[in-house]
Amino acid sequence: MRFAIIAPAIPTQKWKENLEEIAPQIPILVGSETDTPEDIECAMVWKQPKNALKKFKNLKLVFSMGAGVDHVLSDDTLPKNVPICRVVDPMMAFSMTNYILMAVLNHQRSFYAFQKAQQQRHWAQYEFDEKALKIGVLGIGHLGMDAASKLNHLGFSVFGYSNTPKETSFPSFSEGELDLFLSKINVLVCTVPYTPKTHGLLNKTLFEKLKHPTYLINVSRGAVQVEKDILSALDSNLLTGAFLDVFEQEPLPQSSPLWHHPKVQITPHVASLTYPRESVLQVLESFDLVKKGLPPRFQVDPKRMY
Repeated sequence: MRFAIIAPAIPTQKWKENLEEIAPQIPILVGSETDTPEDIECAMVWKQPKNALKKFKNLKLVFSMGAGVDHVLSDDTLPKNVPICRVVDPMMAFSMTNYILMAVLNHQRSFYAFQKAQQQRHWAQYEFDEKALKIGVLGIGHLGMDAASKLNHLGFSVFGYSNTPKETSFPSFSEGELDLFLSKINVLVCTVPYTPKTHGLLNKTLFEKLKHPTYLINVSRGAVQVEKDILSALDSNLLTGAFLDVFEQEPLPQSSPLWHHPKVQITPHVASLTYPRESVLQVLESFDLVKKGLPPRFQVDPKRMY
């Protein structure tokens, strides 16, 4: 029995170190090249190359090294009937929520205007009031619900949206009520998973349904946004600003106009960080369940893509 890690170098090293510490008896393959592919029973992956898993005929579990699985499911050569799991970690929600809070509070307290004033050595004491925000969280799953609940607890006016109705302590909407949801808000926080249904969701058509000039925060996936439409919406003031952690192409090309747009804040896909130790423990737990003939934890439905 061997585990394989197929991922970029930095997360590979962190996961390898934790797996070696927690389960030193398990041999680890880094990458997909091996003379004995039949030995691999569990693969931990992040943006694995197409065909990378096809050779592992005894594979019993595929584990996404993050909350998203679109990068796994994009490979149509995945072994059939092998369960796919993803990380569901309270610390990921902690990380994501803190990022969203940062983005919201920086906007609400006019931080970037004060930053500009500092650069000009201008004492802007009474020039910027706190903004009255109506925050819409588009996608109140595990991560989005945590952020929405904590924003609500802080006293912000919060609205949620999900495909299916959810019990919430704040007003929430579900499928068929997107236009109503959009009419209520002036901050849009996007936390939806990437699926064919959400591909290009943040586009011109959606922005034109907003009833108020709106600040956009996207922490979901780059393929969920249409960047030329975001730029157009910023220039026409449908959007008052954008705080973007994800992009259509990553790394974001140096030629992208987003880098220098005065209304855009950029971070390099770091909103929700994976904690390797907790994630490795989840891998071991799910693999043990699969070996016993039981369903693993946090198994993904490939049709829903989450």
